Amino acid sequence: MSTKSKELPRAASPEEVGVSSALTEQFLHYIKEQNLEFHSFMVIRHGKIAVEWYNEPYTADTSHSMYSVSKTFSATAIGFAVSEGLLSLDDKVLDFFPEYTPKSDSPYFDKLTVRSLITMTSGKQTNMLEEKGKIDWIEDFINSPWVFEPGTQYLYVNENIYMLCAIIHRVAKTSVVDYLMPRLFEPLGIERPFWETDQNGIEAGGWGLYIKTMDLAKVMTCYLHEGKYKNKQILPKDWVKEATVNQIGDIKMPSKDKDCCAGYGYCIWMDDTEPYSYRADGMFSQFGINFPSLDATIISTAAIPCEDEARAAIWAFFPAAFADENGNGVEVDTSSVNRPVASKHSVTESRLIGKTIKVRKKILLNIIGMPVSMLPLAVTFMMSDRAGNIDNIKFNFGDHECDMTWDEGDERNTVCCGMDGRYRYGTMTLGKIKFKVCANAEWIDDINLKVMVRPVETVGMRTLNFLFRRNNKVTITPTSTPSTYKIVDTLSRSFTEIIKNPLLSKICQKAIQIAPPLAEPKHYGKIV
Repeated sequence: MSTKSKELPRAASPEEVGVSSALTEQFLHYIKEQNLEFHSFMVIRHGKIAVEWYNEPYTADTSHSMYSVSKTFSATAIGFAVSEGLLSLDDKVLDFFPEYTPKSDSPYFDKLTVRSLITMTSGKQTNMLEEKGKIDWIEDFINSPWVFEPGTQYLYVNENIYMLCAIIHRVAKTSVVDYLMPRLFEPLGIERPFWETDQNGIEAGGWGLYIKTMDLAKVMTCYLHEGKYKNKQILPKDWVKEATVNQIGDIKMPSKDKDCCAGYGYCIWMDDTEPYSYRADGMFSQFGINFPSLDATIISTAAIPCEDEARAAIWAFFPAAFADENGNGVEVDTSSVNRPVASKHSVTESRLIGKTIKVRKKILLNIIGMPVSMLPLAVTFMMSDRAGNIDNIKFNFGDHECDMTWDEGDERNTVCCGMDGRYRYGTMTLGKIKFKVCANAEWIDDINLKVMVRPVETVGMRTLNFLFRRNNKVTITPTSTPSTYKIVDTLSRSFTEIIKNPLLSKICQKAIQIAPPLAEPKHYGKIV
């Protein structure tokens, strides 16, 4: 089967497959008015694409960080392994890793199974702030503290899913990506994806997968149709039936968000918006939502920290937009909303010719392992190698663009920034990962230069504001999109769900509220 024949067909109009073009346009206008940064949005119904929208600079060809949607792919690998007899969900986790001996004996290890990992009921709680590049992830998980008996409570822990990937490596004797290539990716016409790994090449599992919007649409369509894609069985049918229904029984999910307490399958969240609906869900509002009763799928990528806001925006228009097919539709206006600003030149440019900006290192940020990087905070937080410590900055200005060169550790990069109202595209390598980027720059006035670099496969953007002062002094103010304040606000609210002690929860919320100015402080440098 050719790659083209593996693509999802497109409807002549949304109405052809029972999707309201009017309500869809209202949704796209609404997210613009509310400043909700969706990067892509797709609606599939009856096997055809009804709506496909991308927010410049994101395109159909842009792979995007999936964050916890990665978990659904890890669980899918487990589904294949179960169907092939490589393991069962009731296998004990420690049996896969005989060379690891727990530091403390506990009867709970006999109840720590593959099932408890995949349903987030393992009872283990790892340290979220641990610097992953310096530890053995398997050993760290095994020796992490118990907070309850496996299978008795629910606690969302990323490393549960990393352990699933480690198990696949053991039983399949190959990587998860290699294992999924002939079983999932190639049959669906999905190019080999990038997936972040630990030092031993084991996929992160709970995060780190980069795929295109269309790729996620194909996989979710498979789940919607009992594992079939274009009438060919891709996923094990029995696995799909189990994975997409609640697998934690009456166990209470610690959330006040109704979309996060309706049940949990095999790395799939239950929804109560529509009967039997469910979703793959990733941080910053990456969604793959299936509505089986309506034969419909919604896919989104985004940079929205407060996911309930993103879901509320979708629920305001969907599934209401699903109606009877009539074929009398109009094309949806899918024009982009992000455009850079054209900039004038500044006399300060002459001061920077052939010069280097030396930047003072922030000691505190290095102590906590979070030095400011050209990557936004939302990206570096989840990386095993966080890069950071921007230094030796050089600018080279042309008529309509400028090159910015800088060091981070032993990595040196140059990006071209458009100054004519158009992005420039290129690459940069940070934390040993190569990122596709688009960039632009503008002079706010003669001494204030704003540089914006967006790794287009991630959720964020890094902005550096340079203030060129007297005596060759420079103040650099870093900010991120999504903003650090929004990320912190979302995290602080989650403490009420994770930490049961009300007083301790309040203390943690107060403490984290002071994080933004500490995480992205002003940096000071000098032109030499």
